[in-house]
Amino acid sequence: MAGLADMEAISRNVLSIRARIADACRRADRSPDEITLIAVSKTFSMAAVEAAIRAGVCHFGENRVQELATKCTEAPGHWRGGNRTWHMIGHLQRNKARDVVRFADFFHALDSSRLARALNERAETEERVLPCLVQVNISGEVSKFGLHPDEVAPLFDEVARCERIRVEGLMAMTSLHAGPDKIRREFRNMRTLFDAFPTQIAPNISMQQLSMGMSRDFEEAIEEGATHVRIGSALFGERIR
Repeated sequence: MAGLADMEAISRNVLSIRARIADACRRADRSPDEITLIAVSKTFSMAAVEAAIRAGVCHFGENRVQELATKCTEAPGHWRGGNRTWHMIGHLQRNKARDVVRFADFFHALDSSRLARALNERAETEERVLPCLVQVNISGEVSKFGLHPDEVAPLFDEVARCERIRVEGLMAMTSLHAGPDKIRREFRNMRTLFDAFPTQIAPNISMQQLSMGMSRDFEEAIEEGATHVRIGSALFGERIR
């Protein structure tokens, strides 16, 4: 459980991150209101999550289905009547689609038509619509999940037939060990891909959200057009396991 010192550190970190977001927005002539801060709470306790909530954070990201389900059972997200928004941001196997549909408010890693159909079927059973982002492998690294940019439009053709899925934009992660110039190019390439699509593609597909940027590069991501940034270590500290 997070101690008092930990909770105070989380509060300070939230203030620092908010200030850095505001500075990045000023440089890009944007409003901080355009940016959703997702606190990546994987491996951290509910006490740490509650400390972030007290500091004004209401969006949280998990990348493991079981941890998502456990935390959402203890503290439900908005679609289950709670006061926070849970984002599933990690790669998902189709056999775990049920739990994501049952617990997550938002899914960030849609990367195949087969997964789209599985989520759509489960969402129909739960009588809900699942907001999603399509994950793009903008770095081209074989170790990363996500679609090649040329595969995004064909996936949209499939998703248009999935009435229980609502795609709201795109998500990407940059190269893990790249320098700032390469990371900046990848963010720009992602924004170019995002802008290549019309705002409304189908009744259940639109380009509203662009999720990119993490603790090491979220300011550059905002400058290049991100609407959602996913921040873990800069907010909670180093992973505890």
